[in-house]
Amino acid sequence: MASSTTGVRVAEGEGNLPKLVLTSPQNSEAEIYLFGGCITSWKVASGKDLLFVRPDAVFNKIKPISGGIPHCFPQFGPGLIQQHGFGRNMDWSVVDSQNADDNAAVTLELKDGPYSRAMWDFAFQALYKVIVGADSLSTELKITNTDDKPFSFSTALHTYFRASSAGASVRGLKGCKTLNKDPDPKNPIEGKEDRDAVTFPGFVDTVYLDAPNELQFDNGLGDKIIIKNTNWSDAVLWNPHTQMEACYRDFVCVENAKLGDVKLEPGQSWTATQLLSIS
Repeated sequence: MASSTTGVRVAEGEGNLPKLVLTSPQNSEAEIYLFGGCITSWKVASGKDLLFVRPDAVFNKIKPISGGIPHCFPQFGPGLIQQHGFGRNMDWSVVDSQNADDNAAVTLELKDGPYSRAMWDFAFQALYKVIVGADSLSTELKITNTDDKPFSFSTALHTYFRASSAGASVRGLKGCKTLNKDPDPKNPIEGKEDRDAVTFPGFVDTVYLDAPNELQFDNGLGDKIIIKNTNWSDAVLWNPHTQMEACYRDFVCVENAKLGDVKLEPGQSWTATQLLSIS
């Protein structure tokens, strides 16, 4: 039976920041902070949260929120502008919300402003639709060039999954070309993945190029999550190991990414989707 709280509501989050709470008719739930357009929680009907927010996360708008599903846009990693870009450091706004029989959905928007223009002098629109179903969390990111000149970007969803890093594994990457950023992130080592199940025995920071559009993630806590995507061409696995002594045992990052430059002419758009579901 659908409860009266089904749908989308605004609530006060950590640090008094506004957040949206999406509740499906089956009582699965997601929380999204407007700051950074960051999904910080995804609870299935059992009440178990499958995402992880780091204990050192701050909710003060000075730094991006560390955990959940932060945006990396318009740059992944280090580069000409701030680490992972400014998408996770700006306020997104709500442009639409929908309640259906089997899900709750909201669409957020990010546009250029003085803050982004100081780093990246282009006009753009990012639309981010988030849908919570009974046992699923889906997102659609659409980037449109609203400028009169072309631009290029890279992007990723930096998903932190709650996990036992010692017991977690990812299947579906065998045969992929890899760029291993351990030990030197500036000079990644090229290789090829030969394991059926990739694990996290220590520090892991590896890019998988041309990754398949479905991965199977076992969080080591009894949950198996299917990660499907369209148009996210690459995947990134990350666990900081003892660089984050306080929490590295409790999460791993399995990220959908588009690491090669996407070039958009004026008026053109690029769209990618991610679907997380319990198997």
